[in-house]
Parts: sequence; C-alpha cells; structure tokens
Amino acid sequence: MAAPRRAAIRGASPALLTGVRAALTILSVALAGVLSATAVASIHMARRIVTPALRRADTRILSLDTAAQTITLSRTPDTGLPGRYGLFTTGTSSYVKLGSVLSEDETSVKRKLLTHVGADARLSPDAAFSGWYYDRPEQLQLTHTPELIGSSVGPCPAWLFPSGDGEVWVIQVHGRGTTRAECLRAVPLFHGLGITTLVVSYRNDGEAPRSRAGTYTLGATEWRDVDAAVGFARRRGARRIILMGWSMGGAIALQVSLNSAHRASIAGLILESPVVDWRIVLEYQARIMNVPPTVSGLAIEALKHEWVAPITRAGSAIPFDRLDVVARAAELRHPMLILHSDDDGFVPSDASHDLVVARPDLVQLEVFEVARHTKLWNYDQDRWTERITGWLVEQGLTEASVRADV
Repeated sequence: MAAPRRAAIRGASPALLTGVRAALTILSVALAGVLSATAVASIHMARRIVTPALRRADTRILSLDTAAQTITLSRTPDTGLPGRYGLFTTGTSSYVKLGSVLSEDETSVKRKLLTHVGADARLSPDAAFSGWYYDRPEQLQLTHTPELIGSSVGPCPAWLFPSGDGEVWVIQVHGRGTTRAECLRAVPLFHGLGITTLVVSYRNDGEAPRSRAGTYTLGATEWRDVDAAVGFARRRGARRIILMGWSMGGAIALQVSLNSAHRASIAGLILESPVVDWRIVLEYQARIMNVPPTVSGLAIEALKHEWVAPITRAGSAIPFDRLDVVARAAELRHPMLILHSDDDGFVPSDASHDLVVARPDLVQLEVFEVARHTKLWNYDQDRWTERITGWLVEQGLTEASVRADV
C-alpha cells in the first residue's frame, strides 16, 4: 500500500508540493514557538518559586476617617475576616493595626483602627492586609533580648523571650516572603505557660545573611539555620525544644525534625498552615493563577535538576522528594500538632490531612474553616490558644506539667 502513495506524491503538481512544504514549515515554526513559549513561561515560574518575594499590595484604602478612627478597604477574601489584623501601608504610617468589621458590602469593608491615625495622616491607597498584628517585639511588653545565631551563612538575628526555668523552649520559624515578626503573636501564649521563645531568621529572608545564590530552597538548606538555633538553645540550657513553623516555616521545621543531629532534644512540632508537600502547593497556586499544568509541571521538573539551576537561578536542585513529608511519614519521630484552615487559599490543607492519615499515632490536626492562610490566631484566638495549650499539657511541656513530672 505504501508504494502507490509514494507514486501519487511523485506525480503531484509542483504547486501542490510547494503548498505542502509551506504548510509543514508553518506548522514546524508554530510548534517551535509554542514549545519555546512554554519553556520560557516554565523558567519564569521556576524563578518566581525560589526568589524571595516582596510584599505585594492586595487591597486598597478607599477611605480613612480619622475622627471615628475607621478605615475602609476594598473587599477581598481576607479583608472581610473577623478578628484583629494588620495593614502594611506607605505614607505617614508604615503599619497600622485593624480591629473588628463595622460594616461591609459587596465591594468594601469598614474596620475599626486599633492604631491611632492622626488627622494629618496621608496613606497611599495601595496596602497589604496582614495576619501579623504585632510588627515589633516591644509591642508585647515582655522582656526580650536580641541574639545572633551562628550558621553556615553567617549570624542570623533572633529575638529571645525568656520564661519559666528555661528548660522548655519553642523555636518559631516564619514563612516565605515574611520575617520573624510574623511569629510575635504566638509569644504571649508560650510566655504565659513558662516556655522560653526564640524567634529566628534564616538565609535570604531579608534579615539573615544571603546565600551565594540568594534564593530559597524551600526548606532544603534553610533548615540548617534553624538547626543552628536548636544548638544555641541547648547551649543556653534548653532540655526540651518545640519547633513551631508558619507556612514555609512548617516545611523548614519538618526538615529539622527529620534531619537534625539534635533530634533527641526535640519534644514536638506545632505547625500553622504548613507546607507539607511543595508539589501540591505549587500546583494549587498555578491553578489559581491560571497557569497551564504543562507550564507548572515543567517548572517543578526544571527545579529538580542541578544542570538547570543556572537558568532557574535556584543555586542548586530542589529535592522535592525529600521535602514531601507525607512520603517520608514513616521517618517521623516527634509528636505534632497541625492547625490548618480548609479555606486556606494559599497552601491547601490536603497534605496536612494526608499526614494525619499516614501517622495518626503522632499527628493531630485542628481543622479551621474560613480562617485563611496563617490567620488562625487572628480569626479565633480563643480556639487557637486552647488547642495549642491543651496539646502542650498533653505532651507534658508546660511549666506546671514539667513540675508535675518531677
């Protein structure tokens, strides 16, 4: 059957052959263009994943009433949440605290100001809604000292809040694109329970030293800076150490738990809105940004390989398999409390649920709804506090329970 077809082609008119060749050329160029565009988009996404993020405006200030001390913001899934929050601004104030929702409609939300804003205030319309609430350690009115934690990249700044007899410490680890101030809202809880708190920084977060590449490895190297903080705590008298990680800080804390030479001193982990498996997170974020699966898949694949690192600017390959803690669940040794909202909106809670299924003997999960990403304290402080306190008592890690053990 093949020979007649070849004969038919040989007998075709020159005009037809020219048309076929032109069509094939056009198709080849188009295919090359599609592949090239996909590759460029994938590299761009890969670079975004590992590049330390700057804070982006995610809402707008629509009006400011300094007489009533209220502020009206454009409505987003976050700005309408109940509770206490913060707002990054520019102008005469860089950060203000926000109270309860006073009124709202389909496009706007009016909230009470908890930071006094003077009548002569001038704020830029672009603003960023935040769960931090506290942005400086002095606002807690607790005794604290600045510390430097020696790591392989240099001294990493930290805040130390002593409490109790100093035998039980919690080391708090902030998330991606934030700084250690994110962790301040948890300090009063631990302080009241007689637990010393160390709030740390890590490479490339804008406060700690920069690595050679200056990019994130999603926990694959950052954990070493936190492990240095574990060693610091032990030298200062800590006998039992709790790791608390927020978002990417959860991924980092999990890597410390799995890899640290100080594993015997780690008493447990508390994870708030944590990244447990990066692939789930990145694929989810790609979907909400309407990035085609082909592009996100190629971006993740590119980050896995050392030879692509100069192009992605990752500095080194990202070991996604090692960072998948569900797959490594059998290696876990420490009790763990996870607090995660099923309406997180940034880091889906799927892997947190999967980890409970994989290790019900070690992992407990407190599921919130509506609370969004790393805003569980803000959304329901009483429930958040009671759940963590109950878990700490259960693990014998509060000052009272430590005395009872003795």
